[in-house]
Amino acid sequence: MTASQPEVRYSLSQSTWDDAEHAALQRVIASGQFTMSAETAEYERVFADFLGTPYCVAVNSGSTANLLMTAALRYRRSDALAPGDEVIVPAVSWPTTYYPLSQYGLRLKFVDIDAETLNYDLDALEAAITDRTRLVMVVNLLGNANDFDRIRALCEPRGIDIVEDNCESLGATFGDRQCGTHGLMGTFSSFFSHHISTMEGGVICTADEELYHILLSLRAHGWTRNLPKFNQVTGEKSDDPFEESFKFVLPGYSVRPLEMSAAVGIEQIAKLPGFVADRRRNAARYLEILSRYPQLMTQREIGEASWFGFSMVVRPGASFGRSDLVRAFQAAGIECRPIVAGNFAKNPVMRWLDHEVHGTLRNADLIDTNGLFIGNREGDLDAELDLLASVLDEVVGA
Repeated sequence: MTASQPEVRYSLSQSTWDDAEHAALQRVIASGQFTMSAETAEYERVFADFLGTPYCVAVNSGSTANLLMTAALRYRRSDALAPGDEVIVPAVSWPTTYYPLSQYGLRLKFVDIDAETLNYDLDALEAAITDRTRLVMVVNLLGNANDFDRIRALCEPRGIDIVEDNCESLGATFGDRQCGTHGLMGTFSSFFSHHISTMEGGVICTADEELYHILLSLRAHGWTRNLPKFNQVTGEKSDDPFEESFKFVLPGYSVRPLEMSAAVGIEQIAKLPGFVADRRRNAARYLEILSRYPQLMTQREIGEASWFGFSMVVRPGASFGRSDLVRAFQAAGIECRPIVAGNFAKNPVMRWLDHEVHGTLRNADLIDTNGLFIGNREGDLDAELDLLASVLDEVVGA
């Protein structure tokens, strides 16, 4: 920290590790088995149990989880996606929501978000769906569920598949189901700032056995070694392990997790219900504070959110701008960031992506120019939220 940088008093995130995670790391060190093995299998089991879904596949990041999810749709036996197929995406998300879809030759159709939920504008989504639409990518932003009842009603009669990027929303629910389990597949991230932290890491979940087997092969070079004897990729494997050791059947990747990450993940999943409960308590206090400032808009909860962070958007016509908030927060030691990547369709990288924009992205533009988010975390956030309220009083006025 230099003399010109204030002390961070309200951080975006903090470590949730304690002796349990450190002991897990030591357990792996003592075993001498660092590459994907028994710890990974157990992590996948407890993750699947938490979600209430049959299959989970752990990988080395949420970004590669999205990559494998997209690839699996390319290599399934029936209704496989092909280059040029149309997939609808929300205009506000992280780059690796979009890149794998583009890298598999799919045509992206960007649709506006709802300014309050930060998820799909469902009327815009309905208007964007055509006979060319093959897939809808649903992103649950900042811990908030989409309205899956309406999305399913739009997609299922047309035979349009749904997948979820749930990397920011582990623990969020809609109805009686965990987010990430409403579509064919869902992805999760366990990067440091997320609901659980395994250093780096990601997971794909599915209830479809064929997709599960494809993911197992794609995760490690596209080989057969990690497939069960009877599987939906090759049918039946040989009983000769030498023959199966280097047999490649899909153009896969090397995105396996480390055993250390998996071992830590087992401990983090055990703590996850408490983490989410803390985040929800903090959110109740945050919403009470924001209710004092009508010039600011924050995220409207759908289902039961797991509150990755706290968004705020300066309403048009306010007597101050986002830059005023950012300067005040920085001076007070409150870390803040843009709302994910803002309106992603404004980025120069779009020249490399086959895409179109449906209608206008008015709300995504509003978020892009007027929005920011601050952190939420496990534990008591009262002191940080008191600091936030005092700064807002100065900038916005009580």
